[in-house]
Amino acid sequence: MKKQSFAVIGLGRFGSAMATTLTELGQDVLGIDGDAERVQKLADVIHSAVQLDATDERALKAAGIQDVDVAVISIGENIEASLLVVMLVKDLGIKRIISKAVTPLHGRILERIGVDRVIFPEREMAMRVAHSLVVANVLDYIELSRDFSIIEMPAPSEFVGKNLRELQLRNKFGLTLIAIKRRTGTGDGEVTNIAPVAEDQILAGDILALLGSNERLVQLDALLGGKK
Repeated sequence: MKKQSFAVIGLGRFGSAMATTLTELGQDVLGIDGDAERVQKLADVIHSAVQLDATDERALKAAGIQDVDVAVISIGENIEASLLVVMLVKDLGIKRIISKAVTPLHGRILERIGVDRVIFPEREMAMRVAHSLVVANVLDYIELSRDFSIIEMPAPSEFVGKNLRELQLRNKFGLTLIAIKRRTGTGDGEVTNIAPVAEDQILAGDILALLGSNERLVQLDALLGGKK
């Protein structure tokens, strides 16, 4: 994993979780917020935490934000401040900008002023929960587009003991198995088999990552009679 430097501007629940996780992943993180208490909470967790007004260009420069690889703007509640900060970090030459949005209009404006990725945390979480309610056995869900997703689900009993050639997932269900997660049983956690081949066998306790259309994923769950 290539080490990068990140600035996370806005250390509320989303921003602090982002900054902490990036740090745990071995990245250098500069956290910025106008609230002293929020900054203090992360002072000993991330590489650097600074209290300042993020709409102040001079203060941003003094903090060294122009030297980071990626800026994450998580000032979602104050839309005006969010847009202003995005424009400031763009002017300071930061190559990649990620921003939290709270409304579709906010998101469209962010895209038009050059944000590389717009995140709707509440909407994305709601979509994950919705999928877990509709597809009974889903453990996790990643939306690829409006119609296609990746889900993680426990290996159904109908799959256990069979290899991929026997299961014929693509022919029968229109789905692609892209990974198998398996407990090692030796205390070393789990291993992930990326892009399994035809002879790889499904074992009890495996977690399957499946790629396909949302319609097909729901159909699979229905065919298996998935119920929580």
